[in-house]
Amino acid sequence: MKYLKPSVLALAMFFAQGAFAHSDEYLDTQTAPHGGQLRMVQQYHYELVVKANEVSVYITDHAGRKIDTQGATGTATILSSKSKASVKLVPAGDNQMKGSSKFELAPDMKVVVSVALSGQTALQGRFTPMQRAPSTSSMSGQM
Repeated sequence: MKYLKPSVLALAMFFAQGAFAHSDEYLDTQTAPHGGQLRMVQQYHYELVVKANEVSVYITDHAGRKIDTQGATGTATILSSKSKASVKLVPAGDNQMKGSSKFELAPDMKVVVSVALSGQTALQGRFTPMQRAPSTSSMSGQM
């Protein structure tokens, strides 16, 4: 019985590490497979890639396995330099959602991505793609 409290405490500390492993701050230090910004969105990872007037979102599970986007719907709401754009996202094969619209790439850009996979409710992820921390390691085999 005298070892019960330390054992429970040690187990709690061990399992708590997983909770912090997928924070936005941690994910910002990782090199995403497509060079975008990663966010944990419930049971998924969303990777946002923004280029001039183009948005792509790649969806994987926490182990890095691709999640099929066939039948999914989505939007990306982009707030950038006092302007707002809404981009309709459509399945683009494999685990990708893609869309295009006119918007400005700016350091203060914020993006809210909402994706409803086929037969599921929409899940949202919030991104600051131009304010990421420098990458320090690869996501290969890390999720």
